[in-house]
Amino acid sequence: MTTAAAKLVSARSAGATRAPAGSLPDGTAIESVTLTAANGVSARILTYGATLQSLIAPDRDGQPADVVLGYDDAAGYVGCPNYFGVTVGRVANRIGGSGFTLDGVRYEVPRNDGDHSLHGGDRGFDKQVWRIEAVEDGPPARVVLAHRSPDGDSGYPGELDVTVCYALDDEGALTIAFEARTTKPTMVNLTNHAVFNLSGEGAAAGTSGHRLTIPAAAYTPVDPTRIPTGECRPVAGTAFDFRSPRVVADAIRDGRDAQIRYGRGYDHNFALDKGHTAAPEPAARVEDPSSGRVLDVLTTEPGIQLYTGNYLDGTRPGKKGHLYRMGDGIALEPQKFPDSPNRPDFVSARIDPDTPYRHVMVYRLSTTR
Repeated sequence: MTTAAAKLVSARSAGATRAPAGSLPDGTAIESVTLTAANGVSARILTYGATLQSLIAPDRDGQPADVVLGYDDAAGYVGCPNYFGVTVGRVANRIGGSGFTLDGVRYEVPRNDGDHSLHGGDRGFDKQVWRIEAVEDGPPARVVLAHRSPDGDSGYPGELDVTVCYALDDEGALTIAFEARTTKPTMVNLTNHAVFNLSGEGAAAGTSGHRLTIPAAAYTPVDPTRIPTGECRPVAGTAFDFRSPRVVADAIRDGRDAQIRYGRGYDHNFALDKGHTAAPEPAARVEDPSSGRVLDVLTTEPGIQLYTGNYLDGTRPGKKGHLYRMGDGIALEPQKFPDSPNRPDFVSARIDPDTPYRHVMVYRLSTTR
């Protein structure tokens, strides 16, 4: 390759830019890293909460838009936590009764969802400032963030060293790789909580017209407090059958289904047909007919939580002052099943010092006519 050609490839390949992004009230600095791909996709990551703050993608006509809900600056995530784009842990989703038993010992974890613990409690990983371990140009462009959770943090046993690597390639695929090592047996279930609107965050029509596919023949129904009953129920003939593309709004207000009433829409885990896999495999596909944008979600985990923004109530301005309301976003969170620390029949969330945790997920963006 000639020098001129090498410079052209370099100019068009994915890059990474690090910048200050504010601070906590106590003065702790927050930084951002922006990853940019040759095809126009870019991702901005904050060290606060290891958060995916923005994900900009072109539509079928090449017009860019930010497709994740959130806030314009770090102060919004600190002052109005709503899980937008954050890394959630130690244990994502709900733990029934805010506790679990491990090797005969009962551990109590924070109650922040009625009687239950949600997304690691009120001081989970989403509210920590992570340190940057590496920033690299691509392809792929990448940033590695790290956090140490001490033994007993929020009631969980074991000192936990966690890393999250965001990597953006030149085809528009953002890979998020989680790894964790512990000094004692403990529970870990990490995911990203991005809330998407492929028409662009704040688009007036919300996500009601998005078409969703989830390759899952069963889901895990919940009780009225949204804790799994332990059943894996077939989706066939129900509002939960997304095995073929289906408009999200088709059954989201079907009050005849108790599960829809319990979640105020969709807030449920799907048992992926693929199960737990060594490499990321398809878990969901979202298509927006209005913009032509398509999002494919891949994961190594056995489940994916579908959440349709049911608790967004328009009281907290987001990006550009937009008031997000019910149905304005869709979260697709790959993970172990909810309440898995209390469900021996579910895929275990346990890790040990000699069996570290690893989860790789991918948000792959493209367009269609």
